[in-house]
Amino acid sequence: MFHVGSARSALFNWILAQQSGGTFVLRIEDTDEDRNRPEWTQGIIDAMAWLGMSTDDPCFEGPYYQSANAEAHVAAAHRLAGEGLAYFCDCTRDVLEARTGDPHRGYDRHCRDRGLIAGAGRALRFRVPDGSTVVNDLIRGEVTFDNTSIEDFVILRANGTPLFLLANVVDDITHRITLVVRGEEHFPNTPKQQMLWHALGTPPPVWAHVPVLVNEARKKLSKRRDKVALEQFRDEGYVMPAMRNYLMTLGWTPPGDAEIVAWDHIVTTFSLADVVPSPAFFDLKKLASFNGDYIRAMSVDDFVAACEPWLEQWRVAHPGHFWSQEIFAVMAPFVQMRAVTLADVAATVDFLMLADPVVDDEAVAKVHTTQSVTMLGEVMAAFGQVEWRADVLKSTVEEIGETYGLKPGKAQAPVRLAVTGRSIGPPLYEALAALGRDETIRRLAALAEREPVG
Repeated sequence: MFHVGSARSALFNWILAQQSGGTFVLRIEDTDEDRNRPEWTQGIIDAMAWLGMSTDDPCFEGPYYQSANAEAHVAAAHRLAGEGLAYFCDCTRDVLEARTGDPHRGYDRHCRDRGLIAGAGRALRFRVPDGSTVVNDLIRGEVTFDNTSIEDFVILRANGTPLFLLANVVDDITHRITLVVRGEEHFPNTPKQQMLWHALGTPPPVWAHVPVLVNEARKKLSKRRDKVALEQFRDEGYVMPAMRNYLMTLGWTPPGDAEIVAWDHIVTTFSLADVVPSPAFFDLKKLASFNGDYIRAMSVDDFVAACEPWLEQWRVAHPGHFWSQEIFAVMAPFVQMRAVTLADVAATVDFLMLADPVVDDEAVAKVHTTQSVTMLGEVMAAFGQVEWRADVLKSTVEEIGETYGLKPGKAQAPVRLAVTGRSIGPPLYEALAALGRDETIRRLAALAEREPVG
């Protein structure tokens, strides 16, 4: 799955590439076989395309695959060894613990000057230089790392395979990367990677580490605990412009008083200098609010078209029931004003298409009384003669309700329950107008025939 944090970082990079006339590079780091499957890679590409980062765009380059550059990774490691910038080591974790007496201690540089050559069971370690490493980060400023706090880290495993730190640097050099915008969790690796850049004779890129995303408890978003998959939000009916706009507000705010702004405005005003380093709260309620606002901003025709995949799912799940595009088109403007996600829509109006909507028993217990049965009889008689328009139907029910001393909300309750099966839903009288006279009266009669509760 494509983590929303990765999506946010990708959008930042994408915009910066467009602003500068540069190139956005997608590289799939696929050397870990347990975390690499073709369908997962395609999922990332599809999710990025959904956000507007299409492989067809002129500024898009890739996808590249890290595994395709494996020979260059190994060659770089042996080059560093040949230049005395790395050395072979046969120390295992057990040997190190026995030597130091501390299972948590970093490597003690035991093999630095032993002059070991490549061989079975021997890893290659980078020789961390003396002094300090200064990382200039566009978001976090200048940070100095004391090199004595950084152990001589492994760049080539004992089985001859390169580690991520080295592979990542070699690939960045290969792909001519000049700016790296990534999550804050990678920041501790940066001094090590910067050392490797210098050791390989290439100036390091400009760094920018964006703030971590946290949940309501202010804990880092976790795929095991939190809802973080971009594909899940997409499949639940969140619309792309809303998700894209919201992700851009995590650590950065568009200039002005509004957070919901046109994408062109975001592209022209975004700046890493305005990104804050403090953690950003991934607020599901705020995202839902963004999504509702974007849905309401659609034209009705666009809204109807956008709902079609979810309506099709409903049709497949309910074979034999009649789904009328014409009826839905009539109700769409009213549903649109209340929808939070597109996936909500089918369940909101399904009563119009079900032959017999499921009636909520709890609502029956509250609404279906002897009085309501009598009232439904009067409503049915009146509905058989009045002009079939929403405003006329509304005034008819309210006038009948007044004779029973009922306010409009109480008067319509048994009518809504009979027709929709629920106590809440879209505007009732517009729904009746769309459903038609005969079907409305049939449903009113079905409820009236049930034994009243009180």
